[in-house]
Amino acid sequence: MDVQAIWLSLQLASFTTLILLLVGLPLAYWLAETRWRLKFLLEAAVALPIILPPTVLGFYILIAIGPQSPLGQTYETLVGRPLPFSFEGLLLASIIYSFPFAVRPFVAAFSGIDRRLVAASWCLGAAFLAWDPHRARPRLRPHARGIWRRPYGRRQYSGGYAHHFDRHLR
Repeated sequence: MDVQAIWLSLQLASFTTLILLLVGLPLAYWLAETRWRLKFLLEAAVALPIILPPTVLGFYILIAIGPQSPLGQTYETLVGRPLPFSFEGLLLASIIYSFPFAVRPFVAAFSGIDRRLVAASWCLGAAFLAWDPHRARPRLRPHARGIWRRPYGRRQYSGGYAHHFDRHLR
């Protein structure tokens, strides 16, 4: 059993979960609350990884972070090594793939909170970010656990494959 591949999968799942929570929660709250006319475009962009087949999405990510792309060239000049088939490349691909599976349940959870109670708490002097976390926590907790399970379960094999592939490239 290759312990290094399991460690890579655990790291990938943990970092993906952390980044998705830091980026996905504020975006989901904004999507649940906003009345912006072009909100549907952002929702479509969030849902794009669900619509595209995984092989097509992976191909597009490889093209976007490859050595000939601006992102890949910038990363290589800053760090000194290419982005594809590195841990950072795996992390970026895992975040992109898992993004809709994090944001959409959070939007549903935030939409389920009674806005009258939030407005009443603001009228009574509560700060904007001081809403009662005990009301939102039960709705958000199962989704946060699901975020960690998804990259670990899905990327377990790809992380091991990328580790194996990278070892043989050197």
